[in-house]
Amino acid sequence: MLQNSHICTLNCHYMLQIKYKQIQTEFQYPFTTAHGQKTHQPALLIALSFNGITGFGEAPAIHYYNVSVETMTEELLSKIDLLQRYSFTEPDRFWHFCHHLFPNNSFLVCALDMAYWDLYAKIKQQKMFELWNLEWKNIPHTDYTIGIDSLENMLAKIRTHPMPIYKIKVSNQEDLEKLKIIRSHTDATIRIDANASLTLEQALAMIPDLEKLQIELIEQPLAKDQFEATKLLAESTAIPIIADESCVSESDVAQCAGSFDGINIKLTKCGGLTPALRMIEEAKNIN
Repeated sequence: MLQNSHICTLNCHYMLQIKYKQIQTEFQYPFTTAHGQKTHQPALLIALSFNGITGFGEAPAIHYYNVSVETMTEELLSKIDLLQRYSFTEPDRFWHFCHHLFPNNSFLVCALDMAYWDLYAKIKQQKMFELWNLEWKNIPHTDYTIGIDSLENMLAKIRTHPMPIYKIKVSNQEDLEKLKIIRSHTDATIRIDANASLTLEQALAMIPDLEKLQIELIEQPLAKDQFEATKLLAESTAIPIIADESCVSESDVAQCAGSFDGINIKLTKCGGLTPALRMIEEAKNIN
């Protein structure tokens, strides 16, 4: 059950009310990347209510960003009274308010921003894509991500979950042999994600085989600060090189433009839907 954050007083019906819940989602399979393995995903679920309408947002805990559910909850409670006194306005103004309250916790800001957008859309009786002047057509497929595992287990996941696109985690050149066998078992689109685990020399050595395997894109092959090396890699292949760890916030978009072919925007890292929309617009303008 979502926990009441505060006992409301007069005019509570017209105040911004906040509830939260700490959740733990079990994975179907253990999930392994270059950052380690996990079997569950802890997260903080937030509900924002105004005038009887409720919006929901969520942020996961990520250990390699030093983010835990406990710290997010502690920070939320430290400023809960200020949040609940906020006057209802447009989402971008609420985001700026939250960003100033929690300047060092983009994950918590993200959960609040998501909940506010959901609440705002419900109050406006519109879908969010309508608020953003978008159309619900030509929607791209998402991918099914397969973590680092034994070849047998990876093939079993593909058989159990037939998908049009797979993103396969890799961490070294030895994973190339797995990719070759996986490609022989599926015609689906394959993307790979190294989570910044390769050296430039390793990545360059893998490129000819990756091209033969028709890999659609390579996500974050090198360390997050290796912009010059990533540029050399991108110039060596027609396979798009996509930034992830190198593109955390809005300030990273311009720098990534000189080294990467595209960016992967993670809502929790950048601080929610509001800054993500600005990042998309900036990336389009650069392109």
